[in-house]
Amino acid sequence: MRVMNYNNVIKSLVAFIREKVGDAGANGVVVGVSGGIDSATVAYLATKALGKERVLGLIMPYYENSDVEDAKLVCSSLGIKYKLINIKPIVDEFERAAGGLDTRSRGNVMSRTRMVLLYAHANARNYIVLGTSNRSEFLTGYFTKWGDGASDYAPLINLYKTEVWEIAKLLGVPERIIRKKPSAGLWEGQTDEDELGISYRLLDEILWRLVDLKIPKEKIAEELDVPIERVEYVENLVRKSEHKRRLPVGPEF
Repeated sequence: MRVMNYNNVIKSLVAFIREKVGDAGANGVVVGVSGGIDSATVAYLATKALGKERVLGLIMPYYENSDVEDAKLVCSSLGIKYKLINIKPIVDEFERAAGGLDTRSRGNVMSRTRMVLLYAHANARNYIVLGTSNRSEFLTGYFTKWGDGASDYAPLINLYKTEVWEIAKLLGVPERIIRKKPSAGLWEGQTDEDELGISYRLLDEILWRLVDLKIPKEKIAEELDVPIERVEYVENLVRKSEHKRRLPVGPEF
C-alpha cells in the first residue's frame, strides 16, 4: 500500500471539515454513528475540527445489538450530543407499502431511511451531513445509492479502509471498535467482508495497484501472489458499480 504520514493526513482532514463547514455557513455537522470504525473516525475528526458542541450523532438501529452500545461509546467518549432513533417502524411501513421486500432491498431502504433522517436533522439546525464512506467501498460500489453514499462531504472518501484503521488508532477511537469485524448492520450476522467476498487488506492492495497505479492485472497477481481471478473479481466490482459513482445522465440533444 501507499506510504502516508498519517499525522499529516489527520491535520488535512480536520482542516477540510472546518473549511467546508465555514464555506457552507453551517452551524455544525451531523454524523450517522453506527458503532463501526468509519463513522467513529468521522465523528472523532469532526469533533477535533469543530468542538463537541457543533457535532450531533444519530444512532439509527433497525434492531438492538452490540453496535448500538458501541455507537453510544463513541458519542460519550467524545462528549457529543446524540439521538437514538429506532428506524424499524419507518422501514416496516415502507415494506408494507411496497408489498414486501427481500433482505437486500430492505437493507437499501434502511440505509436510505437513515440518510433522510440525517438530512432532516441537519436542515433543522443549519448543519451539514458528513458521510462516512471510504475509498475501498466507494470504488467497489459497496454502498447504497442515495443512502450511505449520499452526504454533503465525505472526509474518508479518498482513504482506503486499511488507512482508516491507522487514522482511527491515532485519533484514539476505542480499541474494541477498531478490532471488530466491519458491518453495515443491515441484518443479523452480516459482515462487510462476507458480502464483498474478499478481505479489506487484499482488496486495498489490489485496488491501489489497479486504480491508482494502473498496473496490468497480470502483474498485480504476480506481485501479490494471488490467482489472477482475484484481481479480475475486484476489477469487475469496480466496473459494474461505475453508475453508482455518477450523477444521473441522459442523452444529449
